Amino acid sequence: MNSWQNALDNALEAAARGFGVFPLSRNKVPAIPSPHERNHRCSGLHECGAFGHGVGDASTDPDIIRAGFEQAPHATAYGIGCGAGPLPLLGIDLDRKNGVDGCATLNQLAREHGFTIPRTVTVCTPSGGFHLWFTGPAGAHVPNSVGKLGPGIDVRGTRGYLVTEPTVYPIPEQLLKLLMPLPAPKFRQPLQRRVPSPRGNVLDGLVQFVATAPEGTRNSRLFWAACRAWEHVRSGHLAAGEVGAALVPAAVGTGLGERDAERTVASAQKGVGA
Repeated sequence: MNSWQNALDNALEAAARGFGVFPLSRNKVPAIPSPHERNHRCSGLHECGAFGHGVGDASTDPDIIRAGFEQAPHATAYGIGCGAGPLPLLGIDLDRKNGVDGCATLNQLAREHGFTIPRTVTVCTPSGGFHLWFTGPAGAHVPNSVGKLGPGIDVRGTRGYLVTEPTVYPIPEQLLKLLMPLPAPKFRQPLQRRVPSPRGNVLDGLVQFVATAPEGTRNSRLFWAACRAWEHVRSGHLAAGEVGAALVPAAVGTGLGERDAERTVASAQKGVGA
């Protein structure tokens, strides 16, 4: 799905929830140029029947929205009109950049004027700030402003709009690593014994004993099996090269580290004096 289709689909979904929408370009401005000359005054689509009035084209009608997007083939986002309708949407834009923290400013205003910031729809913005969505009383004229309420706070009211980008950003690589489970241990097939044993399968039982060790007993089982194997070496029933070649891969197959397994086998050899 391309960005245009994605923007249109999300705009239609927002309209179904009662928000008036219109197409925006990549730089967050209205995607359809004005159909009028520079000084011509027109309040919107409903007045002249043509697109190109920015928030004046905002609509909840799916047919009008689709028609608008058809005239804006390079649209990649959509705007939601504020300050209109029976429950006018009011947007509080909190910027957090260049040493200014709109969130801190709003919290300070809440303390000074004795109000609680209610839980509401909150949209994270790419700059690290937030858009808080509220509804105002019908007919209230709330002017748009930039920084007037306080440092880092912009207001989107009558004839204003909130930018909504239906973009899903790639997850940071390091965060993805934290989310992923640890890789499963690699199970290795036991190596073929290189030196034939005069007793045939004398190691088979020991290998099975190590390979089926439950977690928490892997090292102790390996040590016990290695001691028995080295005893067979000392009695002449096994070649020394067979012990590590058979038992170490079996231990690694249970999740024990290869170097740890080799050290355990070597420790068992010293223990029995083989």
